[in-house]
Amino acid sequence: MNGLYVASITPYKHDGTFNPAMFETLTKRHLSQGASGFFVGGSSGECFLLSEQERIAVFEAACTFKNETNIIAHVGAISTEESIRYAKAAKSLGAQFIAATPPFYYGFTGAQIAQYFYDIVAAVDMPIMVYNFPTNTGKSFDLSHPDIRNLFCSNAVWGIKHTNLDLFQFERIRALNPKLVMMNGYDETMAAGLAFGADGSVGSSFNVLLPHFIKVYNAYTSGDSKTALTLQTKANNIMETLYSVGLVAAIKYILISQGIDVGEPRKPFIPLTDKQKKQVDKILADNLNL
Repeated sequence: MNGLYVASITPYKHDGTFNPAMFETLTKRHLSQGASGFFVGGSSGECFLLSEQERIAVFEAACTFKNETNIIAHVGAISTEESIRYAKAAKSLGAQFIAATPPFYYGFTGAQIAQYFYDIVAAVDMPIMVYNFPTNTGKSFDLSHPDIRNLFCSNAVWGIKHTNLDLFQFERIRALNPKLVMMNGYDETMAAGLAFGADGSVGSSFNVLLPHFIKVYNAYTSGDSKTALTLQTKANNIMETLYSVGLVAAIKYILISQGIDVGEPRKPFIPLTDKQKKQVDKILADNLNL
């Protein structure tokens, strides 16, 4: 489970519905660029803005590549029962792995969160990757909580997608259970995550910057940390601008500007303004070289 996994976006047709043909085009493009696998139906894919039928349709489109690459299907939801429905669909379609955010919005206890993961695993007889994204879910895992510690040390969890700038927590999770597959989740900390022992990285911006991040990864893993840091800094210059204008909208704008019509992000996201597009164009031109 090492290497770089694209956190796939969800392309739309002009009527706003899911575009499986364009999803196929993007997946083939990323495979040709060297993607090790795909994390589908996640935050970059606007998962919580999709209907249940749409989320399963994304799994179906992704799983047409199940014999060519690794597919991690994100099945997280607030409701355990809903998450189980996604997990069953992903398994039936052939996804090799599942992942889930913790249930959010309500103030669920550590025991309730742990049980949510156990229940999904029991329903489909597949271990799960914990999608640790406290900035968006508002749920930060308390590693001192016995139920959370037991969860992370159990056979129910095979890995962590650590979308958290707290790399101390990353290291503490790895120390708690060295058997876990640890995937860095913030693109801007990829080199640092690798230094802390990440097996690989799952990235939103890999939708448009995968060749650049492969250079970062190859430089670091070959022992050239100086080049890795130089390339990471250039990537972070880009990421800073993408975040400032809206990450999902910016990724979709870049793809559209490259002739890949993925549609606009779903509301309440809004497309970039002309001024923001120029900002993105400039930062890409200034940094996509060594």
